[in-house]
Amino acid sequence: MTYPSRLFVALAAFGASSLHATVSITSFAPSVSSPRPLGTQVTWTPTATDSNSGPLTFQYSVSYGNGASSIVRDYYPGSLAAGAWTGPAFVWQEITEGAYRVQVIAKDFQSGETATASAVFTLQPVSAGGSFVVSPTANPLVALASAPPCPSGSSIRLTIRKVGGQAVEPSSLLACRPNLTSNIFAAGMYPSTAYAINYEVVTGSTVTKGPNPVTFTTGPLPSSIAFPTSTVVVPFGSQDEQTDYTVLHSYLAFVLAATDRLGNINWYYAAPGATPTSLITRPLPGGYMLTIQSGNAWNPNISANGQFLRKIDLSGNIIRETNVGVLQRQLLAMHATDFGVCGTVPLPAAIGSACLSGIHHDAVPLPNGYTIVNVAMEKIFPPGTQGDTTGLNVDIMGDGFLVLDQNYQVLWYFDTFQHDGGAPQLDINRPAVLGEKCAPGQPGCETLFLAGTPGVTTLANDWLHQNSLYYDPANGDVIVSSRHQDWLYKVDYNNGMGTGNVLWRMGLDGDFTFENIDNDPYPWFSHQHDAEIYNTSTGELTVFDDGNTRVAPPPIGLGSGNSRGMSLTVDETNMTVTPLLSQDLGYYSFALGSARAMGNGNYFFQPGDVTTTNSSYAMEVLPTAGTVNGTIVYNLQSAVSYRAWLMPSLYVPPPF
Repeated sequence: MTYPSRLFVALAAFGASSLHATVSITSFAPSVSSPRPLGTQVTWTPTATDSNSGPLTFQYSVSYGNGASSIVRDYYPGSLAAGAWTGPAFVWQEITEGAYRVQVIAKDFQSGETATASAVFTLQPVSAGGSFVVSPTANPLVALASAPPCPSGSSIRLTIRKVGGQAVEPSSLLACRPNLTSNIFAAGMYPSTAYAINYEVVTGSTVTKGPNPVTFTTGPLPSSIAFPTSTVVVPFGSQDEQTDYTVLHSYLAFVLAATDRLGNINWYYAAPGATPTSLITRPLPGGYMLTIQSGNAWNPNISANGQFLRKIDLSGNIIRETNVGVLQRQLLAMHATDFGVCGTVPLPAAIGSACLSGIHHDAVPLPNGYTIVNVAMEKIFPPGTQGDTTGLNVDIMGDGFLVLDQNYQVLWYFDTFQHDGGAPQLDINRPAVLGEKCAPGQPGCETLFLAGTPGVTTLANDWLHQNSLYYDPANGDVIVSSRHQDWLYKVDYNNGMGTGNVLWRMGLDGDFTFENIDNDPYPWFSHQHDAEIYNTSTGELTVFDDGNTRVAPPPIGLGSGNSRGMSLTVDETNMTVTPLLSQDLGYYSFALGSARAMGNGNYFFQPGDVTTTNSSYAMEVLPTAGTVNGTIVYNLQSAVSYRAWLMPSLYVPPPF
């Protein structure tokens, strides 16, 4: 049966049952006909009608063979012209051969009515007759390697070697599947360079190489992108972690990119759309990444920060996506009071009005396949709150986090405004330590929807400014970094069974005592980023201390100083914190930053925004035994970067 016939049958099946429905899908067709070779990018663009006022939204799901359907891109509004709705384009790419069913659901959230269409699309293998094929992709630094089927119970990986030069770290192992070819993205390669790419089949301790390596030459970096340059300040040497030679950068003003230790670019990602702002929150095993990307908010339809959570692969293909608009509706269905739709808040905004404005800063995978994602809210408080003197209702930016299932559907949520009554919880009357506020469009702030509306303060108080999440496997709770409170705090998540209460607050004026073994005049971190427990048995926690409060003028701070890389032993029984490392990094990073313990006992830190040089610095620190100090044994200067990671390859992220 040809593809057009299948599409006709699918359309007829839903059309017959929806002739009188308010919502109706009129077409759903791919950009190319089926079948096609695996790895082909196929664009699906549905059209539909809706007798309601809309907006009409579209969700795309895919199933393989007889398997269950998975949501790839959740409900997002289409565009209306001449009475017809066109869904947002769904760019789809798969790298396993077989028959797929691609489904679209059009839904009007005002009426609740839906219509569904689906079509079967077949992908054919690239490797045939035992051949090994390496094909280019849309990314000139990434290839698709296709190997013949390998035995069940074995695994396969790629080997990539620069012709006449060094080898790239091998890809991660992929389980062999009977009667199916193995297809892996080859990445970590320099532009305009020839590579010998092969595969290895691993069966127990036996490694069998493919008989015929393929030479593949990467393309040049696109001239349309202004790539940042990097400079080695302290060179890589024998005291550094020898297995970690890839530096992954989440640049703010450029694309996302990876370099080697010398600063040479060997991978990049450019976000789609007209507002391509994006952040990597975490690299994932196997060559995947969690990203937060900007775009248009559902209501009002304006460009806004952090509207999408996207999991991408090394080619830039979107594996899964959700957005703020559909998350708002899921939360409202759960009777979550502070996560409403910003564009529907009645004006003037009454005290207690609140809405979810965006996803920001962090998203973290959980061991069970769920994902935690950080979100921002605006809420209106009475005049005088947090010392405001304008006489207007006070706009306060708060935060929370959502726990999403494998299809990015909300399962559990934490709302800081529901835990703001003071110790031992958060305190709405404790303003940002340095009095931070946000104006509409201000860099470093989330998009504001209520500030400056009638009767509301023009500026929003940036109360918490959460910037990192960490799932504690020891007890299933979540540690949150609040930059503007100078606190880390732990939330009782308990793997979904928790109360949502704040269990403790760590930092100056918090619940812990700092064991000041080094007589530091300001031992606590402030305006910190990227807090993670490295060793759950010892309670070792790494954190990047930007130090804003510490370097602020007296009487608040000391009046000078640099950012620090810190490693702390946390005793939750006796409520003490003891420094293992408190390293002056030689630069003051006003914002951003990374911190992580490494496998060889060193530490990785990144001052992300050093304003005096408009740079970031990826640094490795060798600790000095018996002290809280160390030696900087590696330093790579590059463009301003939200976060960075030192890792063996793009396939193998550091543990977190």
